[in-house]
Amino acid sequence: MIKKNILIVGAGFTGAVIGRELAEKGHKIRIIDSRPHVAGNCYSERDEQTGVMVHTYGPHIFHTDNQEVWDYLNRFAEMMPYTNRVKTTVNGQVFSLPINLHTINQFFNTTCSPSEAQALIESKSDQTISNPQTFEEQAMRFVGKELYEAFFKGYTIKQWGMSPAELPASILKRLPVRFNYDDNYFSHKYQGMPKEGYTPIVENILNHPNITIELNHTFDESDAEGIDHLFFTGPIDAWYGYRFGRLGYRTLDFEKFHTEGDFQGTAVMNYGEEKVPYTRITEHKYFAPWEQHQGSVCYREFSRACTPDDTPYYPIRQMGEMEMLNQYLDLAEQEKNISFAGRLGTYRYLDMDVTIGEALDMAKTYLESIEQNSEMPVFTVKVR
Repeated sequence: MIKKNILIVGAGFTGAVIGRELAEKGHKIRIIDSRPHVAGNCYSERDEQTGVMVHTYGPHIFHTDNQEVWDYLNRFAEMMPYTNRVKTTVNGQVFSLPINLHTINQFFNTTCSPSEAQALIESKSDQTISNPQTFEEQAMRFVGKELYEAFFKGYTIKQWGMSPAELPASILKRLPVRFNYDDNYFSHKYQGMPKEGYTPIVENILNHPNITIELNHTFDESDAEGIDHLFFTGPIDAWYGYRFGRLGYRTLDFEKFHTEGDFQGTAVMNYGEEKVPYTRITEHKYFAPWEQHQGSVCYREFSRACTPDDTPYYPIRQMGEMEMLNQYLDLAEQEKNISFAGRLGTYRYLDMDVTIGEALDMAKTYLESIEQNSEMPVFTVKVR
């Protein structure tokens, strides 16, 4: 096999996994990133005051049903058992999320059995909505007005900056309602947290003699000179100089504070009421329950529209953004010797396991294209 010179823009999970897979096949990999650290938004570090491992860009909990991805991650990290149990404060009370039998009984002051709870929720739901199109219709159809307004409406307005009546129903389809006492936020087979945080995982993936890394390095056209292929994990609209405008994202602001002892007794406390300006408070020592710390570090989390100087988090993907995205995709599909990948490169919300799985698939596709002397696709996933 002819050894290729590969440039990867971005040292997050996508770039690191692609780089490692190709490096192990003998290709020369150069990875650049504009940030001063690897791991992208999964970056974690020790808080200087408390020693707590903090998720600098917000909490990341690993969960997957993908055996290949789980095995891959465990090559580079010791994963510790972790169950995500989310609480929410509404109307002066604390409830468990996702909505489960305990939530229903507590909220309606009942002692329903599973079948009785199902009947209760059905009586509360709007059965006239047969084909929900919006987030609000989806909620009204499946949980009814009271639970919708308590747990979803205010939180969603704060998170997305728009009415749930303007958001697609697909967003709420990811949130289950359970008629038992299971308060595990996820239902995946594999769930866990890396013992030493996420940054060492990416560092271990990148630790290969065929990989060179340059941080604090913003991509320039001259970087692509003399390379055989470029994997771009930055924003696709940035690649084209924002020719058609900037794709819309939500970003997050974090208000950090320290306390002695425990602050809230759990890792994640949501605040569903619109009058509370932040969406949630996270207490990071609870993300590593195998550690012991006297002090605690917490973050109040605020969501707002992303400006050019902000870190983009959640792609909006509403009608206007999708029209703009399609213009960029039309340009991208005419390219050669470049592939767009990851959350920013494909303008999609991606969980970590999906990110790693797609990176593994992209690397395999590129290796196959070399063997078959065929053209590597610009995208290996459906983006439109």
